[in-house]
Amino acid sequence: MAAQGGVLFQEKVSRLLSRQGGKPVLKPNRPLTLQDSVANRKLKKGEATCITEMSVLMACWKQNNFVDSLCSNEMNTFYSCVKKAQAAMKNKSEQTSIQGGRLHPKQATALLKRYPNQHTEI
Repeated sequence: MAAQGGVLFQEKVSRLLSRQGGKPVLKPNRPLTLQDSVANRKLKKGEATCITEMSVLMACWKQNNFVDSLCSNEMNTFYSCVKKAQAAMKNKSEQTSIQGGRLHPKQATALLKRYPNQHTEI
């Protein structure tokens, strides 16, 4: 039944694209070729890290009227967590660049401009 639906859909598309009276029924508003650039979107940021350590540090500051010397233990814990998180992020970014992963949009655009597509419709 699913195959029959696919065949019916293909027939309908071919009928709409066929020429009736010399003009195609569906006319694309852009040429049907790939562009030589990629949309410049920001990559998704990872989840927030060290939230609990930061909240413990802020609670300590609030209890001690924002005196840093009384909250040195919490500050050290927070900074060590931040260092671990930065090292993990750096390691992860190196791993994805080695494995391939996704290119940054600027890198993809540079590659597409270096090797442009042929601008002929199919």
